Amino acid sequence: MPPLSARWKITAWIMVTTLALLSVVLVTAGTLLLRDVETRANSDLAQEADEFRTFAAEGVDPATTRPFTSIARLLDVYLLRQSPADGEVMVGVADGAVLDTVRGQFPAEVGPSFFTTLLATPETAGIVDTPAGELRWGRVDVDSTAGAGSFVVGAFVDTGRAAVDRTMRTITIVSLLGLVLTAGVAYLVAGRILHPVRTVRAVAADISESDLTARVPVAGHDDIAELAETFNAMLDRLEAAYTTQRQFVDDAGHELRTPITVVRGHLELLPDDPEERGRTLALVDSELARMGRIVADLLMLAKAEQPDFVVPRPVDVAQTMLDIESKVQPLGERRWHLMEIAEGTAWIDAQRVTQAVLALAANAVEHTADGSTIRLGSRFVDGGSSPRSLSLWVSDDGPGVSPHDAATIFERFQRGATAAETTERRPGAGLGLAIVRAIADAHHGAAWVRSVPGDGATFGIDLPTEPVSVREMRDGDDRKERM
Repeated sequence: MPPLSARWKITAWIMVTTLALLSVVLVTAGTLLLRDVETRANSDLAQEADEFRTFAAEGVDPATTRPFTSIARLLDVYLLRQSPADGEVMVGVADGAVLDTVRGQFPAEVGPSFFTTLLATPETAGIVDTPAGELRWGRVDVDSTAGAGSFVVGAFVDTGRAAVDRTMRTITIVSLLGLVLTAGVAYLVAGRILHPVRTVRAVAADISESDLTARVPVAGHDDIAELAETFNAMLDRLEAAYTTQRQFVDDAGHELRTPITVVRGHLELLPDDPEERGRTLALVDSELARMGRIVADLLMLAKAEQPDFVVPRPVDVAQTMLDIESKVQPLGERRWHLMEIAEGTAWIDAQRVTQAVLALAANAVEHTADGSTIRLGSRFVDGGSSPRSLSLWVSDDGPGVSPHDAATIFERFQRGATAAETTERRPGAGLGLAIVRAIADAHHGAAWVRSVPGDGATFGIDLPTEPVSVREMRDGDDRKERM
């Protein structure tokens, strides 16, 4: 037997709960209504008895305005004034006989003469079983100068109970119809609620190891929408991790293929001459070192996708810039000029920022000759409506970057036309600027280049000076103020 779907399980639980609740309501309502019939019957009997006592105590015949001359007359006058409720009967008994003035509808099984049997009991009220059902009765005896007699009032409660049964049958039928309607509504609502879940399942089924682009459509702002957003965020992370892994494998395979081929070819043809062998081993060592640098750079770019790649904290920008200035000196025989220093504090990862600026400085060294001037500096930039940022830059007087190359120079393994023409001077694989951009992106900043071909180039990064959470909170406050 196949398992029930979540939709049917939800519908079933709603039905069971509703049925249990309806059962409790019906039993409780029936019990209260039956009890009300009995209570109302007792109350009506007591009320009729009290009214008769009051009338008998007055003892004035309305026709003569004088006291009643007989008990039969008193009972007849009172009975003619009464309007019994449904199931209620009233009789008068004088001299041991039931008077003709009888009020109420007597059942066929029980006549007025039945009430004479109640005169012999010492009780003035009680409950008796009759062929017409249970009878609740009350008696008021009168003994005055007009004579002796009794007023007897009774209530056949089965009449009220039958009305309760009819009412409960009607309520039960309506409840069953409502239960069926509830089942239909529950089935439809459960389907609508579970539709996004089915969509998530369908998307998960469509995802393959090579295609992670499918996403769940998000509608509304409820828990299901949050589930879809969380699922999409998970897919984003998986796709990013897969893309990074695939790109790492592709890049490693592409870039390492050439040095591996060179190393293998030279080792296979390793000469016996010691001098030639030495040159070959030196070349092999150089290629292996280049392979090591490529692998290290690729691992760095792969790590840049991790959330802990940068750990921002408050940093003294001036001191960081002075440290960078001292570290660029050994990169090459250049005239290093520190043009400006930003003074203040910024939330940045000092080690990563230093790594990025050193990469820009190394790039400037690669594209300039010995003795050239390389300038570097940092400044705070007030963006007006935008948050304040920290800009760090390195400028050289090399051949510059063409507009076409400037659009792609921060991509992996992309080198400008000038660099491609002089690769023998620069053993890198074109990953340095990609690492610079990865560091800027991890800070939620940007990497940039400004250049006029033939007149040098300026590379830099712009970084926010506050944590992302603080900026988002401030932006939210600004939006509230504008509203």
